[in-house]
Amino acid sequence: MAAREFDPLRLDVAAFAKEAAQADGSWPLAALERLADCVPADAVITEADAVNWSARGEARPVRGGEPQFWLAVQADARVPLQCQRCLKPVTVPLQVDRRFLFVPGEDAAAQLDADSEDDVLALTRSLDLRELIEDELLLAMPIVPRHEVCPDPLVAADGEGDLAEDEAPHPFAALVALKRAKLN
Repeated sequence: MAAREFDPLRLDVAAFAKEAAQADGSWPLAALERLADCVPADAVITEADAVNWSARGEARPVRGGEPQFWLAVQADARVPLQCQRCLKPVTVPLQVDRRFLFVPGEDAAAQLDADSEDDVLALTRSLDLRELIEDELLLAMPIVPRHEVCPDPLVAADGEGDLAEDEAPHPFAALVALKRAKLN
């Protein structure tokens, strides 16, 4: 029997997990609108900018009950952002490796999610995997994107930075002078 094809934009999670199915692919970065909205206006998103992903379903047996449906998701992307130090473009690598437990109903998901270390979601017959992956990539974004070492040093605005570091007054220099005067 041939493996069943699953649509990642309308994924039947229970069937995917029961078959222990696997899927993978790549979406253009521009197809994930909320993630693409984080890219600065002057940055160019090319066809090479893509989100690579994979998903694996698993049905874990539960003694005396229905099996638990799990979904393992991995994704990676390189997103052009703006460095918050130098305001120049910086490409930030994002990676996601998450596992989700799916349970029947929003109430059960909310209750279990509060009590569990695992991510718990309500079981649906039509999960938009691209939206779930986009959510996880957005959560993986740094709060303050920046270069490890900025390519160009910042230029101080007029009036700022007139004193070289060695010429800057030291905060306790006046106290040292007072102490010397008192001792003499």
